[in-house]
Amino acid sequence: MSQADGGDDTSRKDTYNKDQATIKSFLVEFSQGIEDVKPYYLQLREIKDRTLDVSKRVLTINLSDVAKFSEEGSMLADRAQANAKRYHEIFAEAIDSVLEDPVLLPPNPEVLERRGDVIDILHRQRLETEERHRLEREGREGAEEGIQNGGMEAENQVESPFPKILFRRYELRLAPKASDAMSISLRHIRSSSIGKLVSVRGMITRCSDVKPHCEVCAYSCDRCGFEIFQQTNGKHFTPIRICPAPNCSNQGASGEDTVHTQTRGSKFTKYQEVKLQELPNQVPIGHIPRSMTVHVTGELTRTTSPGDIVKISGVFLPTKFEGYKALKAGLTADTYLRAFQIEVEKKSYDDRGDISAEKENELTTKVEAIAFSKDPVGRLSRSIAPEIFGHDDVKRALLLQLVGGCEKKLSDGMRIRGDINICLMGDPGVAKSQLLKYISSVAPRGVYTTGKGSSGVGLTAAITKDQTTGDMALEGGALVLADKGVCCIDEFDKMDESDRSAIHEVMEQQTVSIAKAGITATLNARAAVLAAANPLYGRYNRRKGLSENINLPNSLLSRFDLMFLILDVADTDNDIALARHVTFVHKHSGATSEESGAMKKNSQGEEVDDEEDRPVQPDVVREYISRARQHQPSIPTEVAPYVVEAYVSLRQQDTNGPKDNNNSDQTVMTARQLLSILRLAQALARLRFSDFVATEDVDEAIRLTHMSKASLLDSNTGTNQNAEDITSRIFGIIRDYNNSIRGSTEVEYKAIEAMVLRKGFNIEQLNTCLEEYESLNILQVNEGRTAIEFLMDN
Repeated sequence: MSQADGGDDTSRKDTYNKDQATIKSFLVEFSQGIEDVKPYYLQLREIKDRTLDVSKRVLTINLSDVAKFSEEGSMLADRAQANAKRYHEIFAEAIDSVLEDPVLLPPNPEVLERRGDVIDILHRQRLETEERHRLEREGREGAEEGIQNGGMEAENQVESPFPKILFRRYELRLAPKASDAMSISLRHIRSSSIGKLVSVRGMITRCSDVKPHCEVCAYSCDRCGFEIFQQTNGKHFTPIRICPAPNCSNQGASGEDTVHTQTRGSKFTKYQEVKLQELPNQVPIGHIPRSMTVHVTGELTRTTSPGDIVKISGVFLPTKFEGYKALKAGLTADTYLRAFQIEVEKKSYDDRGDISAEKENELTTKVEAIAFSKDPVGRLSRSIAPEIFGHDDVKRALLLQLVGGCEKKLSDGMRIRGDINICLMGDPGVAKSQLLKYISSVAPRGVYTTGKGSSGVGLTAAITKDQTTGDMALEGGALVLADKGVCCIDEFDKMDESDRSAIHEVMEQQTVSIAKAGITATLNARAAVLAAANPLYGRYNRRKGLSENINLPNSLLSRFDLMFLILDVADTDNDIALARHVTFVHKHSGATSEESGAMKKNSQGEEVDDEEDRPVQPDVVREYISRARQHQPSIPTEVAPYVVEAYVSLRQQDTNGPKDNNNSDQTVMTARQLLSILRLAQALARLRFSDFVATEDVDEAIRLTHMSKASLLDSNTGTNQNAEDITSRIFGIIRDYNNSIRGSTEVEYKAIEAMVLRKGFNIEQLNTCLEEYESLNILQVNEGRTAIEFLMDN
């Protein structure tokens, strides 16, 4: 049995030696591209010359390249995939031999002189000491000459006591083959995966602080000056207390510890523990999400934050329990994932990541096609939850929320938020929750939660105990996890008042202040809040005011930039259109069919242009918004008076308009509404890829504000009192403006357009009104569409 084991060990060593030779050939000879560039050889050259920064000394070996290199390389890649921890060391030893080979990589004499570090100095001193002791023992003459030549000759003659890891000025990582790079959930990792290179996908829930981890501990003896280096494996190790030098240990038996740790010669690396949790769509019915501890070292630290959806490739390894847990665990062991690669899938709009040139060109073509279409904002807004019928203004507002305004940082440190907060209030069954679900899935760092199932600390931050250090630590809640994203809160009205009060600071200052358990901190919560609330009595009671229907304080409602009241009103035409749309979606498994021709029928049976009517794919919408957010539009000098005039006129309308004791406190125009108009106008300018806000953007922002407030004001009027035709109402605006200008039957088109937009109507409704009254020979628009003339006395 022992002979068989010895034979297996010999064959295994032979295999490792052959694989090491194959790795050396791969590192030196592998080339790719038309110009036969040798990427690994060039990087090894830079590592040896020490011309790379610390952050760039990461050597990633792609096993797909190893498999392409040769037939032996293909088998080597399979063995490395199955035994990743052992082959990680074999790859490192092969790289060390290549770096030390003067033939493959000739040394540069200027490196040690100009870029030498502490390890080089200690190594040279240790070699000189060893050479001096050897010459003294042998009694040779000419010791002085041998000491001076202690460089390369001493290095070849004396075996170095330094661990090899001490001289590795690079970080080695193994990337899985493309065929094995498909990520799996934590639930599908079995015990057979231990030691293998796996790729998992999940969400980061907690990140510990980055702390130094000792890889090599250096000691020095106070009695003889001997230096000892101890390589550590794992989190725990036993320090050396007795000097191992023979001349020192035999001198006396005083029992005193003469060996002390020297941090100057030790090697430390950055270390961080990350908690990875299953995604909601990966959890089976009736189960709870599983989690796994991930050990992150080196330059991979600080690459993720809680709330990120990541794909992690690494080695799945066991670890034994320590302390009291080891007594209870018995033969069972804990597991962790040693990370080699971390890829953040759901990046923020500002961090797009690395994409191929082909994908970049394809996205550019689609984005330019949308940007140069007739109505890019309308087409993008129709692409938000296309399966939901209607809610055109709501979808347009949600698009502006995804784009956001520009954050202002003043010289005195004050910040003016650029995120847009929206509240959807209305009857049940009007697709409020579906809109929230869609926004949370499309937006980067989108978090969805409900008011009844969330507490105050669950939304802001909680004090927890760190499992690694035992210290008290902060753990961010939903609003902190949605930093630079969107936090969707459903059932907003059902939250407890004490929990709801924690959101006030987040919605305006966008920070979370904590003063608990001796921890005083301020966390960033730069998130846009999208809330949905139901009426207090199930359905909206028109006989009662808004404050009685929606159980929310005015101080919280004023922090929303837009408040939409969505009522379920019985209307024959709308009900027929809604029913047709729902049946069309169920019939075609979607709002539109991409395989159809250029001309198709929509849910109302009308033929439309499929290219303009087809919803845009979510990845294209995300790319369009990403490019739009790169612009920082400002308010030009000529537009600023227009904004001031519009704000003052809206304030006067609130002052002189009809009073409603029930709703006036919620719908009054305040200074916060002025900032909301500016944020909406900046978002519209971003969608035009412009760096300046135009008057049309201000008009559209005022129209959205008016429409959101008009829905609140019109809630008590009923449906029959406000049944005047939209066309007649627009004509009334044009007629009243013409009557105010005495002695003229012609009015300016731009002035009429601005007035109509301010009243809450859009351009299409204005054009429909003008076409209808032109057919009746009541008014006429000139060819340049600059003036409107009345043909008969109005």
